[in-house]
Amino acid sequence: MELPEIGTPIFLSLGEGVNFRSRLESVDENTFSVAAPLETSGPEGFLPGYEFEVFWVPPRTRVVMPVLLKSVTDAAPYRWNLFSTAEPEISNRREYARGGGGAPLRLFGEWGPQYLQGRMLDISEGGLRFWVAENKQIKEGDTMRALVWLGNGETEVSGKVYAVRPSEDGAGLDVVLIFKTVDPLAQMIRQYVMAWEIGERRRASMEA
Repeated sequence: MELPEIGTPIFLSLGEGVNFRSRLESVDENTFSVAAPLETSGPEGFLPGYEFEVFWVPPRTRVVMPVLLKSVTDAAPYRWNLFSTAEPEISNRREYARGGGGAPLRLFGEWGPQYLQGRMLDISEGGLRFWVAENKQIKEGDTMRALVWLGNGETEVSGKVYAVRPSEDGAGLDVVLIFKTVDPLAQMIRQYVMAWEIGERRRASMEA
């Protein structure tokens, strides 16, 4: 099992179109550990035996490896201990880029005609992560429609709630909505994320 250096960003593919960013923390003879993504903080939610893929992105390539979750540490900082079920392979499969943040959104769900207000955390062609005030009406597995501002106008996405977790600061909820897109919506999201990345790089260079 050949893994990158400790501290390398590792992405966890936990659902259709949803990838959570993590980090390689340690490597043992047969297992390795990664930081639990913020969206799944704590030992609850994912049980030992859960199978999924991880990947990392060296220059001009992408390496994918199927893994099995052996255990989750029971105290912060939470780590996932993983066992590789096959050797890592180079993959040419295109990965969704994620980015953005702070844009207002309106949420429509199974609770009725009234909409909830929230704030986007990031978006990709396969998923939307957003913040909303504490609300018992939003549950995993629910269908939901979101109207979100993507730079030049409001865009609608519809999908299924994949995860509902307390926000890192303890105020409100972080929610992950997964969905499928086709052009021109997919292209609009790609352009928005690209523009956001350019803006972030400019901001970082000005602060350096």
